[in-house]
Amino acid sequence: MLQIPSPLVDVQWLEENLLAENLVLLDASVPPVVPGYVSINNENTFAAITGARRFDYDKKICAPNTSLPHMMPTADLFQNEARQLGLNQSSVIVVYDDVGVYSSPRAWWMLRAMGHTQVAVLNGGLPAWIDAGHATVSELTIDVPVGDFVASLNEEMFCDFNEVLAALEDSSCTILDARSAGRFNGTAPEPRPGVRGGHMPNAKNLPFPDVLNGGTMKPAEELRIIFNGLAANEQKIITSCGSGITACVLTLAANLAGYDKLAAYDGSWAEWGSPSKLPVVVD
Repeated sequence: MLQIPSPLVDVQWLEENLLAENLVLLDASVPPVVPGYVSINNENTFAAITGARRFDYDKKICAPNTSLPHMMPTADLFQNEARQLGLNQSSVIVVYDDVGVYSSPRAWWMLRAMGHTQVAVLNGGLPAWIDAGHATVSELTIDVPVGDFVASLNEEMFCDFNEVLAALEDSSCTILDARSAGRFNGTAPEPRPGVRGGHMPNAKNLPFPDVLNGGTMKPAEELRIIFNGLAANEQKIITSCGSGITACVLTLAANLAGYDKLAAYDGSWAEWGSPSKLPVVVD
C-alpha cells in the first residue's frame, strides 16, 4: 500500500501515484492576502487536479463562534468533516493550493495535529502541476463515500497566547514570525483594521518567502542553514504570522530542516496584535 516518503512530495511523485487506491488529494487553497502572491484560480476560471476534494479550513473545518479566522476546531468537528471528505485511517493524503506553497502547509499541519501522519504537501502546488504539462479538471470531486477517519488532537502542535507569552522568556523556545519585515517592525500597516503593528518581545523575523524559491520550497540543505542561524536544533520553534496560515509554511520548512519540536500559534497576529495587554515591540 502506498506510503508518504516525505512531508513534501513533488509533481513527478504525485503523477506516478495518482491512481493509488488509498491516495486522497485535497485542495486547501485560500485567497492570498500577501502582496505578490496570486492564485491561478479566480472568479472566471477554475482548475483542479483530477480527484481533488475541497479542504476548507477557512469556513468549514474551523472553530465556530470565534472572531479569529480559521482557528483549529475540536477533534469531533474535524473528524466529522474529514469523514465527509472520504478520509480514512489508511488514506495517504497530498494537500496542494493554487498559489504554490502558501495555504496547503496549514492543512498539512492540521491533519498532523489530528493524528494523521500519512500526509504531505505538493511542492509547487497546482501551478507546478500545470507547468509540468499535466491535465486538470474544472470541478472538485464532491460525491465520495464517507470515511472512517479518527481524529485525536495533539494539543502541543498548536498553541494559544498563554503558551506564547510563557515562551517569550523561555530559552528552550524560539518564536519565528512569518510576516514581512515591515509588518514585524511596525513600519508597514497591518491588513486587519484595529490591529497593532510590531512584534512580540524576543521574537525573530523569518518572512515566509525566505524559505521558498518562488512557489516551491527551498532544498532541505538550504533550509537547515536558514534555521540553524535562528534556533538550536533542540529548541522548540513556535511559528506565528498574520492569521496562522503562512506560519505553517515555516513549520513545514523547519520540519524539513530536521526540527521536531514544533508548534504553530493558532491566533497569530490577528489575536496578539488586537487591542489588549499582550506586549508589542516596535523597532
